[in-house]
Amino acid sequence: MNYVCDIERSLTGQPWRWRGTGADARGGDFRPDNMLTQLMIARGCPRDALAAHLSPSITGFLPDPSIFRDMTKAAERIADAVIGQQRVTIFGDYDVDGATSAALLIRFLGQLGLVADAYIPDRLMEGYGPSGEALVRLGNEGADLVVTVDCGAMAYDALAEAKAAGVEVIVVDHHKCGAELPTALALVNPNRLDECDEAADHGHLAAVGIAFLLAVEIRRILSQRGYFAQRAKPALLDLLDLVALGTVADVAQLKGLNRAFVAQGLKVMAARRNIGLSALIDASRLTRAPICSDLGFALGPRINAGGRVGKSDLGVRLLTTEDPNEARDIAQTLDLLNEDRRAIEAAVQEAAEDMLPGQHNRSVALLAGEGWHPGVIGIVAGRIKEKTGKPAIVVAVDEHGTGKGSGRSVSGVDLGAAIIAAKDHGLLVAGGGHAMAAGLTVQAERIGALAEFLDERLAADVARAGDGRAMLIDALLSPRGLSPEFVGAVERGGPYGMGWPAPRVVAGPVRIVKCDIVGNGHVRAIVTGDDGGRFKAMAFRAADSTLGQTLLHGGPNAKYWLAGRVKLDDWGARPAAELHLEDAAVAA
Repeated sequence: MNYVCDIERSLTGQPWRWRGTGADARGGDFRPDNMLTQLMIARGCPRDALAAHLSPSITGFLPDPSIFRDMTKAAERIADAVIGQQRVTIFGDYDVDGATSAALLIRFLGQLGLVADAYIPDRLMEGYGPSGEALVRLGNEGADLVVTVDCGAMAYDALAEAKAAGVEVIVVDHHKCGAELPTALALVNPNRLDECDEAADHGHLAAVGIAFLLAVEIRRILSQRGYFAQRAKPALLDLLDLVALGTVADVAQLKGLNRAFVAQGLKVMAARRNIGLSALIDASRLTRAPICSDLGFALGPRINAGGRVGKSDLGVRLLTTEDPNEARDIAQTLDLLNEDRRAIEAAVQEAAEDMLPGQHNRSVALLAGEGWHPGVIGIVAGRIKEKTGKPAIVVAVDEHGTGKGSGRSVSGVDLGAAIIAAKDHGLLVAGGGHAMAAGLTVQAERIGALAEFLDERLAADVARAGDGRAMLIDALLSPRGLSPEFVGAVERGGPYGMGWPAPRVVAGPVRIVKCDIVGNGHVRAIVTGDDGGRFKAMAFRAADSTLGQTLLHGGPNAKYWLAGRVKLDDWGARPAAELHLEDAAVAA
């Protein structure tokens, strides 16, 4: 086995292996362009498609929207509503994907001359997805058409109730579907089991990506009908900032069309055409144009905070307002709610981690607690997954004995399919999701049976994922090689995210000059190499880990290989490269 730096077991207990091609940066002919080619190929890019992936364009990756089942039917009905000036309500989920999907369609319809309403259910009072009561009420209040976004794929009872009441509903979703589809006027979802192969290849799109494709099809149909003879066509590309935000925040795989959505969407976002997004960037204290990671770690969490611990419609209101004062006020409110969310999340995470010793023999960590805030359980599940290296589900049980759960999975383990199977076996009140994330409703007395079911169903997949667990390395650098120029070359291969991971490098050997704890348990180290190179390394939330403790107390003479992601620290007078640590190993 070809181990990087001969590391078979690192401080985090993993072997270090080369990603993809196994090439490294040690050869005398190394150039940044060579490295870039290696990065792209190691992420599955065919050699003859390098140019398209390095500069991803919408036209280069956009499919014909009509290949998706019910897409044209949905677009025809919405076009009728536009021409007839009917009342349309966009029913969105309360997360970032739902908010951006709803905002995109509302802004698009507004450009067409139709003022659409938004309805975002309250997370605590109504829960996930459309309820029959809400849909019927919208119909009674005058909605001629309801379009659900980022929800509805499994809403059998709600959609049946709406149909019985004469309410027309179009579902635009991306979550996994069952063999039987709910009753709707149209159901647009690349993850329908009856989709054609070409459409199913886009199953990694977030709901906001599907909403964008729907907008493309609506514009095409209206153009065919002569609607734009006396008016300008909507500027669809101006909506890509919303698509980029929803795609990254929903942790969708950044391959194919999603790469184009995010790459081009970041350019639109930099222009600050959306007043609400501009205000959110200011509230997030970003002093430069947002980059891909900012969408997931700065902007997305603030929009999510409204749905998690505040008012669920704040996100869509922010993203659709044309009033700068309203935008500023909502953005500041979301920033404050995000601080509240962090405190609530920390308390739930501490309680959940206290239960981990009892989960040692489980393939899926299923943690439940009474009184936990359901608005943060998804975040906590993600933290537990990272800590344990296996799927995690966190369930908040209310005073009535009903649990709301959220799960996060690891690569190679389809959690959404398992949750749907659990519902089919009568273990859940409701449930659904996709491969990497799922949500559920369960009665407290069934939690034990659910844990047994998931353990039995997923044990083999989790074991295979664990056997293949390794720290995958893209390049080996000397300490002096960790430079701003290297970071710039690496960034050309972006945007990076789920399915297109940011490059991981090993730098060393290095000695620790200074090491301390900063912030909320982060470890900061200043290191130097024999070649005179010197850089800062950060290990986030690592103070109590083996990695953090070793760096803090290893002594000045110990030498290490450091593994992590390269970043540009541009806070000082001169930009400097730094390493965000994920692992380390003693250098012989």
